[in-house]
Amino acid sequence: MAGERSAFEAGLDAFRIEAESLLESGRALEEGAFERAVGLLAAAQRIAASGCGHSGIACQHFAHLMCCIERPARFISPAEAVHGATGYLKPGDVMLLASRGGKTEELLPILKICRQKGVFIITVTENAASPLAAGADVVLPMRVTREVDRWNSQGTTSFTAMSVLFDALQAALIEKTGFQNEAFALIHPGGAVGARLNPQREGYK
Repeated sequence: MAGERSAFEAGLDAFRIEAESLLESGRALEEGAFERAVGLLAAAQRIAASGCGHSGIACQHFAHLMCCIERPARFISPAEAVHGATGYLKPGDVMLLASRGGKTEELLPILKICRQKGVFIITVTENAASPLAAGADVVLPMRVTREVDRWNSQGTTSFTAMSVLFDALQAALIEKTGFQNEAFALIHPGGAVGARLNPQREGYK
């Protein structure tokens, strides 16, 4: 319709909107809470993450990031969590729960199970007064100025903010644990990255 943004303008706005949200998320991060989360993750024998929708997809990314630095981790779907999958976790392990609003009903039973098992809980949310935040050992804030679509309803900016927070946790854990790139070269021999990390080895291109 006349007067509306072009498709290209909408695309450019998406970059601006998400960049603004990332800056807000960085400002909201508290050093004490972040350091506490890193310490729990560094000490855990096993790490799990759970969320629904876009948050769940971001949690899969988080679990992969942890495995890439040899912190054993897996994504546990909310549906499987209440059908035995939380047996993966032992006392002292960490469950990361991700929910922008902090009220995702599917995650509340997981919170209860983990509390009873002695599993530490890290909640990533925008709502510090939510049930998932109230039951957590550590709350890491995310900030979403708005989603990028015209109706502010798709989980776009929120997915980006959450994913970058997970990237930040991995970067911090590399420093905390002293993880070396040689170890990554061993577990990542495939693709262009593997070829760069293992130039002397045959069969990894």
